[in-house]
Amino acid sequence: MARRYDSSTTTFSPEGRLHQVEYAIEAINNAGTSVGILAKDGVVMASEKKITSGLLAPARTSEKTYKLCSHATCSVAGLTADANILIDQARLRAGRYAYQYQEPIPIENLVEHVCNYKQAYTQYGGLRPFGVAFLFAGYDETHGFQLYQSDPSGNYSGWKATVIGANNQAGKSLLKSEYGSSKGGEGDEMKTDDDAPEKIEMPDVAEACRLAVKVLNKTMDGAVASPEKLELFTMSLDEDGSCVHKILDEEEAKAVISEVEAETAAAGDT
Repeated sequence: MARRYDSSTTTFSPEGRLHQVEYAIEAINNAGTSVGILAKDGVVMASEKKITSGLLAPARTSEKTYKLCSHATCSVAGLTADANILIDQARLRAGRYAYQYQEPIPIENLVEHVCNYKQAYTQYGGLRPFGVAFLFAGYDETHGFQLYQSDPSGNYSGWKATVIGANNQAGKSLLKSEYGSSKGGEGDEMKTDDDAPEKIEMPDVAEACRLAVKVLNKTMDGAVASPEKLELFTMSLDEDGSCVHKILDEEEAKAVISEVEAETAAAGDT
């Protein structure tokens, strides 16, 4: 029965499902993993870099992390070609907002614009959904540092820590037990919810980097983390209150990985 309804993004199946959107989400679940962690003094994003061939020339810029404007960045899981279209839309929206209102665009406003664009591709005939999911990291004066996740359906949500891409459920399980200190343990402690009774002690950027490496160690199918296989990105504020975007170089990433390995070894000895 499903095969009669899975060739169109505009036709609901009798069960109320849009199969093409579900297939796009499934494509993301086979992509390289990306982790986003909200810290008390910034945001950390870590991504798995899949090397398909040793003959490829090294990329001059990151293929997983993209700067949208001075106070917003995104991490990509899925089809990079599809992501480029949406990244251009986000940059255009941020630039037009700054030109029109003479102030930086609020992060959620930027995320909502991109998600509305994605949702349109699930509603009109002759189009297919974008096969890409994003982690958006940003800062504004009203809400401080923020982390959002979006999928091909156009849905988005705010998170304190989350994972997209391959083995994301295993990564989320680790984040639930490792992120902060929660007394509730109801399974939804990561999601941003003002009504949640439990309090979470947010890590700093250094702790968040180590946690992100731990998550990637668990999601990378047994592969040992190394600077060549992962990319660590941090966003923080400088002394002037401006956002600083930084992708850790090979030596800095190696130092973080070594700290995680030493911590794991110490935990194993005890």
